[in-house]
Amino acid sequence: MYTALRLQRKLKPELNRGEVEVTVVSPDPYMTYQPFLPEAAAGSISPRHVVVPLRRVLGRCRVVIGEVRAIDHAGRTATLTTLATEEKGAGTQQIAYDELVLAPGSVSRTLPVPGLADHGIGFKTVEEAIGLRNHVIEQMDIASSTRDPAIRDAALTFVFVGGGYAGVEALAELENMARYAARYYYNVRPEDMKWILVEASDRILPEVGEEMGRYTVTELRRRNIDVRLKTRLESCVDRTAVLSDGARFPTRTVVWTAGVKPHPLVAATGFPRTDRGRLRCTAELTIEGTTHAWAAGDAAAVPDVTAERPGTETAPNAQHALRQAKVLGDNIAHSLRGEPLETYSHKYVGSVASLGLHKGVAHVYGRKVKGYPAWFMHRVYHLSRVPTFNRKARVLAEWTLSGLFKREIVSLGSLEHPRAEFELAAGGKPSADTDNDPKGSS
Repeated sequence: MYTALRLQRKLKPELNRGEVEVTVVSPDPYMTYQPFLPEAAAGSISPRHVVVPLRRVLGRCRVVIGEVRAIDHAGRTATLTTLATEEKGAGTQQIAYDELVLAPGSVSRTLPVPGLADHGIGFKTVEEAIGLRNHVIEQMDIASSTRDPAIRDAALTFVFVGGGYAGVEALAELENMARYAARYYYNVRPEDMKWILVEASDRILPEVGEEMGRYTVTELRRRNIDVRLKTRLESCVDRTAVLSDGARFPTRTVVWTAGVKPHPLVAATGFPRTDRGRLRCTAELTIEGTTHAWAAGDAAAVPDVTAERPGTETAPNAQHALRQAKVLGDNIAHSLRGEPLETYSHKYVGSVASLGLHKGVAHVYGRKVKGYPAWFMHRVYHLSRVPTFNRKARVLAEWTLSGLFKREIVSLGSLEHPRAEFELAAGGKPSADTDNDPKGSS
């Protein structure tokens, strides 16, 4: 989206004359600002305000909602499927291009853990964030309405696997929300809930530095969150999380945030890749060994020209992706006009992370910050990065209102299966995932 946005500005004369067309193919009609997913899950921000409608911001581009399945770069064509082709059984359609930009991003990196595919919950999309929020509140409802101690214990046990940004921020925000929501349950107290963070390495949040990582562990444990380092999830069959240290936790919630990998499309392109599956790129963001093909973001292995060690690649994070997109848009414009290309160069300046309302850690320009100042820096930084003034204003307004009014704790689990109740009323057979749950709250 950022590359297309840049091209809209850089190629405005050519677009006005009809000499250039920019086509964006995306499976969703919006871009998700992922750093805000934890706050969306906790109810601090409306989910609608962490996404940016592509058609609104890319008014000069052709937006196609679909998925690219294959690329024939020699023939300059991309094969894709859309909702229309799937509905009509037409198979696929092709789009011709002159310049190709590959920015499919990444997907969750899963492991062959028994039971994970059946019971695991991801945390990479806005839909998963909404679903996880509904799920946590529903577990509190289940615990409040049962007299069976085994069901109650499993409902109030929440296991998060992965100690990076996604896992730590999601756990911290949701624990903060659940702690607040517990005041409205007559028989559920914050100390009744078990929050467990499982991390295979010996530290969490490596992006903020070792010292801030240790502080984060201390802060989480102070909130009675069970942080288990050098530990792996070995199984979650039958809704029981079995850890490598021998611990077993009956649970209805296993959230998987243990890293990402390049989108599967990358492997289907035939372009050169690294050992980790990322596209080999040059410092000008062209795909190595090819012409008229470009890449950026999580799926691109771009040389880090600021690193002291040769051969280092830029990290797959939003900080690099947003800046690469701008250089990429500029370089495509330079290429079309026969101008020299720019080299992507950005020195990593630090990281910020939220640990719930008014709590956070940061390591910026060598300075270590924690608590309320770090949380404030987190909000200010990400507010400045949210695309479009419209979104900035809406997010700021929500933050302001949330400081004046009580937090919303309602669960809308039926949103995930909106036709379930009507299917039952009409005498039809509910879908498999709602057979025993007409409200879709499983």
